[in-house]
Amino acid sequence: MSLFGIAIPVEQIVIVPSGADKEEALSLLVAAVAKNPTVADSDVFHSAVLERETILSTGIGNGVGVPHVRIPEVGVPTLGVGVSRAGIDYNSFDGKPVHIMILFAMPLGAERVYLDLLAKVLLVLRNRTLFDAIVACHTPKQVHALLDE
Repeated sequence: MSLFGIAIPVEQIVIVPSGADKEEALSLLVAAVAKNPTVADSDVFHSAVLERETILSTGIGNGVGVPHVRIPEVGVPTLGVGVSRAGIDYNSFDGKPVHIMILFAMPLGAERVYLDLLAKVLLVLRNRTLFDAIVACHTPKQVHALLDE
C-alpha cells in the first residue's frame, strides 16, 4: 500500500527524461500504466488521457499534475506516477512547471473513489520534504520506496 492509499506497482512509475514535453511525459506514463491488465485497451486509454488534457490542463499548481480519466476500458482504479527533475511546461494554473504527475486511471462510475484518492494524493504531496525527495529520485524503485508504507 502506498502513502496514496492504493498500491502502485513499480512498473507504473516513470522517471521522465529531461527535455520531455507534456505530451511525451504523458505518453510515457500512460504506456507504463497501460501494461496493467486492468486497462483493457491501451490505445483508447492513451487517447482519453490526451483528449482530457485538451479540455483543461490538469496541472493544478505547486509542481503537481493530476491527469485522469474515467473510462469503461479501465477495470479497477489504478495510479501511475511520473517524476521530472527538470520540470515540464504543463500549462499549470500557477504557470510553474510540473515535477510530479499522478495519473488516475479509473473505471466509469468511480467518481467517489477518484475524489477520495485525489484528496489523499494532494494531502501527501503537500509535504514539501517528501515532494522534494520524490523529485530527487533517479529510479522508479527509489520513488516506490518513498511512497510505499
